[in-house]
Amino acid sequence: MFKEFKEFAMKGNVVDMAVGVIIAGAFGLIIKSLVGDILMPIVGSVFGGLDFSNMFIGLSDKVTETTLAAAQKQGAVLAYGSFLTTVVNFIIVAFILFMVIKAMNSAKKKEEEAPAEPAAPPAEEVLLTEIRDLLKK
Repeated sequence: MFKEFKEFAMKGNVVDMAVGVIIAGAFGLIIKSLVGDILMPIVGSVFGGLDFSNMFIGLSDKVTETTLAAAQKQGAVLAYGSFLTTVVNFIIVAFILFMVIKAMNSAKKKEEEAPAEPAAPPAEEVLLTEIRDLLKK
């Protein structure tokens, strides 16, 4: 059974998928930082200094705090600012993946459209051409 599992785990597709998942996780962290540290502050400043990370609605009367972390300690909150940030993350990731796939498809299409070089004539034909040219002289 261990041998079968080892064969399964070492197949190319499984290893490729594992590498893809690891890279996707790292890419997700980069996008999260891009959105949270760069884009959302810019969007917040455009809309008058809004801080999306602290946008929430308290779901109980006990919630009186103005920051999300403190409000969550007091009771249930609906953190729609975090949701907006996540939606922006998704849109950015989807757009980047769209652009990458579009570029790959474009490159593949150019490879398919490129005319293949004509095949070299057979050796017999080359010899016959040389003989013909010598006979002309």
